[in-house]
Amino acid sequence: MRLIREFMAALQRFLEKNEREDKQEALRDLYRQYLGEYELYHTTTMEEVMQSFERFPQEQRIHRMEMLAELYYVEADMKSEPTRSELLRRALLLFQFIDRHGKTFSFERMDKIDRINAKLVSD
Repeated sequence: MRLIREFMAALQRFLEKNEREDKQEALRDLYRQYLGEYELYHTTTMEEVMQSFERFPQEQRIHRMEMLAELYYVEADMKSEPTRSELLRRALLLFQFIDRHGKTFSFERMDKIDRINAKLVSD
């Protein structure tokens, strides 16, 4: 849980940044710090992304997936089409997987799933 709290605090600091170039580099840093190389999560299939979580201890995998879903969700707002929709689809798949396989229910997660679905439908 400490890892999740630390990540959420870092994500909040990221969201408070104003300058776009600083934000992109800061986002890449968040990927590297909590998940691995940024490029891995943007150039591979979702199947490969899911397999990449096997390198983490079992008890951390769902939490790491949630971190990645949050990063995709936030990054989507920084991108234009078609990258925006692809990041939203990836976030949606991860949030749905977490909802089915995680041990905790989250109203916030369900709200994000609904918002992503609405964004994807409106595009």
